[in-house]
Parts: sequence; structure tokens; C-alpha cells
Amino acid sequence: MSNKALRLGTRRSKLAMAQSGQVADAVSQVTGRPVELVEITTYGDVSREQLAQIGGTGVFVTALREALLKGEVDFAVHSLKDLPTGQPDELSLAAIPLREDPRDVIVARDALKFTDLPRGARIGTGSPRRMAQLNAYARAHGLDIETVAIRGNVDTRIRYVHDGELDAVVLAAAGLHRIGRIDEVTDFLSVDTVLPAPGQGALAIECTADNADLIAALGELDDPFTRAAVTAERSLLAALEAGCSAPVGALADLLADGQIVKEMRLRGVVGTTDGSRTVQLSTTGPVPETYDQAMALGRELAAEMLAQGAAGLMGERAQ
Repeated sequence: MSNKALRLGTRRSKLAMAQSGQVADAVSQVTGRPVELVEITTYGDVSREQLAQIGGTGVFVTALREALLKGEVDFAVHSLKDLPTGQPDELSLAAIPLREDPRDVIVARDALKFTDLPRGARIGTGSPRRMAQLNAYARAHGLDIETVAIRGNVDTRIRYVHDGELDAVVLAAAGLHRIGRIDEVTDFLSVDTVLPAPGQGALAIECTADNADLIAALGELDDPFTRAAVTAERSLLAALEAGCSAPVGALADLLADGQIVKEMRLRGVVGTTDGSRTVQLSTTGPVPETYDQAMALGRELAAEMLAQGAAGLMGERAQ
């Protein structure tokens, strides 16, 4: 590979720029080449509609992929949870680095925990998945909350709390870590309370499939356990025929006996946004050593969830 600067395509948001900057530094170390950020505006960045209304799937990704295919950038960085589950043949998912904390968090007024919020508390989120699980938890534990649909970047969402418009907002821990604002979190939500979005906390580094040298270089940043986990989670999402904005949570984690990793557990949940009905199941199996094994784990759990009526709980009904 030459010493010419590599062009990294990224969204313009503060979070996207922060995580792309971190990847740029890592790629520069691996390749010995400078990396320059190329800012690209996606449809999801300019639309003010709720993600569920504009489809969710691919709205933060399509423009970046088009820039790759046109040769305007050499590689792109995505939040993995934004990627459609179908991978185009012309593009390679060259690396999935070590995952950040996948949990959701609360930023609330008066440093309140989720379970300490007052009756009638208004909690902002743009995610049907979060709404479904928060409302289900509230119903089960006698909490009186109202989930409010919001859009906007991290600054905008937290400002709703500071300005008194909302009592709390729900955000991803990973994003706050990456922009240096994790100290504003007032409560980390256990994955037993709210399962994250499939792939949450992980990044995807993508380039064209015909660039073998770059694929090999970017592959140095890949974390095999993270790739196996998110592949299983995304396989579940695909088998449910649900898009990025569907009320589906999933998390694959490793089960260890002492220092020896024994199995991978995959948990999944689907629910109505009002929390009145949910299907939540889990399965365990050997730690996947291949892409096909990880995919099979996701499909297995999805089949069990569909048999329990999961299709009827999603906005877009699975066929």
C-alpha cells in the first residue's frame, strides 16, 4: 500500500466524528498512512421525522455506501446498529472492533435513578425498542412513566432534561463514552431491564469488496468475539424480518467457567411500544467459530420467538 492518505467517510455528528477519529488513529497505526475524515450528510441526519416513520433501515448508511462505491472515500465507519442486515456484495465488512459497553443509560434530573423517577415522569427516547421495554418494566413493577418520542443529537436530548421539558432521556452508554460525557449518566440500565439494539456499542468498518489490501489492513482491527456476538444478534433481527427501528432488543454474551469461555448466550426481546405484550427468550450454544454458526444461533432463537407470537408485536409484521 502507498503512503497516500486514506479517506474515511463519516457522518457529521459529534458522536460520528469522535468514533471515526478513534478509528482513523487505529487505521493509521496499522497502515502507517495518514487518514483524513470526509464528512458526509445522510438522510437520517437531515430528516426531522421519527425513525419509525422514515423506515429506519439504512437512513444513516446509504449515503456513506454510495460514496464508497463512487470512489469518493476509501472506507467508512458506521454504528453497527444502523447497518441493514443484508450486506451488499460490492462491499466488505472488513472489521468490527472490540465492542464498547452495549447498555442503555438514563440521564435524569436531580441525578435520579430510573426506579426513583416520580410518578408521571416523562422519559424521552426515539427508539420503539426502548419504549417497549421501559413500559413493560414499568407495568411489571408498578411504575408510572410516560415515554415521549424525541429526535436529535446527544446535546439536544440532554438539553430536554436540563430545560425541564423531560424528567429523563435514554441514551446508549457507548456513545456517551466516545464523546467523553459518560459522567452525566445517572443510571446504567441492566440488560435484564432493557436489552440493547442488535449490534449496539459496536462499530462497523466497511470498504469495497475488491480492495484486498485494504480489507487485510482493516482486518487487523477486527475482534472475533465481537463479530460473532453481533452476527448472532443481527441474524436474529434478520430472521424476524425487522428493521433497525423495530422494537427488537438482542444481546449475545460469552459464558465462562473461570477463565475458560464455554458458551455463547443469545437473548432476544420483541414488544409492543406500550409494554403491554412482550416475547423474551434466550438460547445458548457453543461459541461460534464461523459466520454460519453465529447466523444459525440467531435464526434458532428467532424461530422460537416467532412461534411465541413475536411477529404480531412488531410494527412491520414478519411474514
